Amino acid sequence: MKLYTALLIPLPSVLASHPPSYTDNHDHTVSHPRAACARLGKTFHAPNVQVNLVQYVAAGTNLSLEQGYNISTCTRPSQVVPVDLCRMVMNVATSNRSGITLEAWLPTSWSGRFLSTGNGGLSGCIQYEDLAYTAGFGFATVGANNGHNGTSGLAFLNNPDVVADFAYRSVHTGVLIGKQITKAYYGQSHKNSYYLGCSTGGRQAFKEIQDFPGDFDGVVAGAPAVAFNNLSSWSGSFLLKTGTPNSPTFLTPAKWALVHGDILKQCDTLDGVADGILEDPELCPYRPENLLCPSSTPNATTCLTSPQVQTVRKVFTDLYGSDGQIVFPRMNYGSEIPDSHIYYNGLPFSYTEDWYRYAIYNDPSWSAANLSLADFSYAHAKNPSNIETWQGDLSAFKNRGGKVIQYHGQADSIITSTNSPRYYNFVADTMALPSSEMDSFYRFFRISGMDHCSGGVGAWGIGQNAAVLAGEEQTSQNNLLLRIVDWVENGAAPETVRGVKYVNDTISLGIDFERDHCKYPLRNTCVDSENYKKPGAWKCL
Repeated sequence: MKLYTALLIPLPSVLASHPPSYTDNHDHTVSHPRAACARLGKTFHAPNVQVNLVQYVAAGTNLSLEQGYNISTCTRPSQVVPVDLCRMVMNVATSNRSGITLEAWLPTSWSGRFLSTGNGGLSGCIQYEDLAYTAGFGFATVGANNGHNGTSGLAFLNNPDVVADFAYRSVHTGVLIGKQITKAYYGQSHKNSYYLGCSTGGRQAFKEIQDFPGDFDGVVAGAPAVAFNNLSSWSGSFLLKTGTPNSPTFLTPAKWALVHGDILKQCDTLDGVADGILEDPELCPYRPENLLCPSSTPNATTCLTSPQVQTVRKVFTDLYGSDGQIVFPRMNYGSEIPDSHIYYNGLPFSYTEDWYRYAIYNDPSWSAANLSLADFSYAHAKNPSNIETWQGDLSAFKNRGGKVIQYHGQADSIITSTNSPRYYNFVADTMALPSSEMDSFYRFFRISGMDHCSGGVGAWGIGQNAAVLAGEEQTSQNNLLLRIVDWVENGAAPETVRGVKYVNDTISLGIDFERDHCKYPLRNTCVDSENYKKPGAWKCL
């Protein structure tokens, strides 16, 4: 549980201690901001909104954050505020038995832009690191708790309104209220509206695009948890494939490390260079039988038994339901080492259990150890508040000029990267648009070697969070947040996205390498293996 929660927080601790550095991109400065902030607290009123706190916060302040009410499970005890801003905290009722906690961070030097952040996992956790990151760039930023506090799904039990908040209503409500607050504080409306989120935040992005296409002009959606009910079933299915630790089908972390090394041995050079990174895991024709133990050494630590080879095969095979339809695509190659502690640990996956227990069956005694094909079908059919988020017609968003940049790490250990091209192609097929026309509003980038939302062996720093701010100068080429602004406001659409990898993910040690990640369906190929750490050594083909 703790490892999974940590992976949902985009900013590695090794990078978090570096002070942020922001470009100067502001066109409105609030006069007498301390007084203006106090005045906002006294004068702002909206239906169903209860303002709990309004405070002026100076740049550099380390805010101590509320840890009661189950919020301590969010593991966000404090947050450094990068710029002077007005902070407003409020409760917003969404029904007579549900509501959200909403925060607005309003920088004194405002860019004229509005932005909403998202959430992760099943959590009701405001992602304060994203509030700070985006407010630092001058966005009037909001973030909400998704209708409940903490990382558990217990609040869903027998309360469809809380599920509705989690599925869609929290973000949309926060946008409506946040835009009103922005206008009240600055005395003028925002000029453009943006969204930044990953994982559940990526699903929230597409839910907004699908159901509320007027909320945002530009969206950055990472590793989106679309096909959500099926994802929850897939996440729980690994226990059925691996068995428990005493099962002959189970692989220890050491055995999964063997598998990882063998995958690299068989597939690493398919992109033109052996660098420990699979540029496109879908090209890998991995054959785990290469690790079968010789008949003379069936229990050796450097090989796999036949049942273990079959487990590997099952992990890397699409999951199908009783009707023969795909539930969710196979796990991507490259995530074996972290997944040996997440999905392949011989234990029920906690988020699958919580979703089924409290949102699908309303039965706290249900166990993911008993997950079956019938459960897959039931969850998919129930689909509370249409949380599946699997609609292919994005015409309304496209026709009003909306732009979306999607990215997905190719070594994702939580949501297989093979699901993102599946959704992109579903949209293309539904709208009958070739990639050349999809490019007008929807561009998707595969980030080689990136784990879930961030981290990993690849050049994963693409401006999705504050991890890069103390490193290179931020431009629209190496920062997705700046790129979506450039695309919306200047028509400068991305052809590639430059990622950076610092030595040991430590900025003070300098850059290890950079790479320009390709726009789907193009693939990155190394054309100069001696200089593979330089962006120019690669081409999108």
